[in-house]
Amino acid sequence: MRHHGKTYVRWNDLDAFGHINNANYLTFIQEVRADFTWYSRIAKGLKPMFADMVVARAEIDYLEPINGGGFDIDVAIWVSKIGNSSFTLDYELTSKDGVHAKARTVQVAVDMATKRSRAITDEERALLSEYLEA
Repeated sequence: MRHHGKTYVRWNDLDAFGHINNANYLTFIQEVRADFTWYSRIAKGLKPMFADMVVARAEIDYLEPINGGGFDIDVAIWVSKIGNSSFTLDYELTSKDGVHAKARTVQVAVDMATKRSRAITDEERALLSEYLEA
């Protein structure tokens, strides 16, 4: 199963070439990742998850430029790996013009008191497992 969210492409996301600056793709996936773990869960009356995670790695393959602004990009998120204290999320950014990018991030759960990694809880693992695609 995949989580789908929308993010709005703003005119100020454009660079001198008239397409979306590469750094803004990280913002797009961050916005939808926050929806996946936090906002969509609150909307369903569920407990938010992973407020205490950090991104340890991010990689993006840019496939088709996003030209212009003023429209929504769909971001699909799914889990590709669950470790002891980390998990990997994969993303696909699409619009009516096709697939613009594929991305991957590795998140690490953090104990806020010690600022060190912590084990993923059973409740968190259950959520991640719902979206796991091998």
